[in-house]
Amino acid sequence: MAANQTTKLEVKRREVSGSRAVRRLRRAGMVPGVLYGGDGEPIPFEVGERVLRHALAGSGAVIDLQVDDDPPTPAVLKDAQRHPVRGQTMHVDLVRVRLDIAIHATVPLELTGGDDAPGVKDGGVLEQIIRELNVEALPAAVPESIVHDVSAMQIGDTITLASLVPPDGVHLLDDLEHTVATLSPPRVQSDEPEIEGETEIVGGSASAAGDGE
Repeated sequence: MAANQTTKLEVKRREVSGSRAVRRLRRAGMVPGVLYGGDGEPIPFEVGERVLRHALAGSGAVIDLQVDDDPPTPAVLKDAQRHPVRGQTMHVDLVRVRLDIAIHATVPLELTGGDDAPGVKDGGVLEQIIRELNVEALPAAVPESIVHDVSAMQIGDTITLASLVPPDGVHLLDDLEHTVATLSPPRVQSDEPEIEGETEIVGGSASAAGDGE
C-alpha cells in the first residue's frame, strides 16, 4: 500500500523537565516527544495520546508536524516507546526530513491469498519468515506496507525477496536471496503419546495389584 499523502499533527512545545513532570503529563493523557534532525535544534513537545494515535495510524509515512504557531515541518517517526502491558505510547521521537531526499524506513510485509494456495489446501504449512522490510524511498513514497500474493504456492515452494515487487520508487535494501516464506509438507501426527499413556495405565494397574498382595 503506497503512502502518497501526509498526516497533519499539531503539538505543543514543552519545557524539558524531570521524570515527575513527565509522569504528570502521561496521567493527563499526554505523550512527550522530541523533534530533531535536519538543520534545526531539538524541540521537545507534548501531544494528546489519542491525537497521536490517530496520526500514526493515518495513511502516509510523512507527518506534517506543527509545533505551536510555527510553520509545519515534514517529519517521520523514528521511534515510539510503548507501555509493555497497556500498549499505549509513552514517548515518540520524530525526525525532520526533506521531501526531495530519500530515506531508509522499515515497512511491514503482508502475505495474501494463503488460504487459497493449493499447497495449503493439500494440508501444507505456510510459514512467513520475514515480516518487515528495509526500504529506501522518498519520504512521501514510503508505503504503509508491501503486499505479496502467495495464492499460487505449492507444497515445497519457497519465496525469496527477489519475488517481491515493491511500489515504484521504493527499493528493497535487504539481500534478495533471503527467504520470505515456505510451504512445507503436512506435519505427521504421531501416535506415540497415546501408546505411552496406555503403558502408564497398565503399569499403574499392575503396580496397584502388586501392592495389594
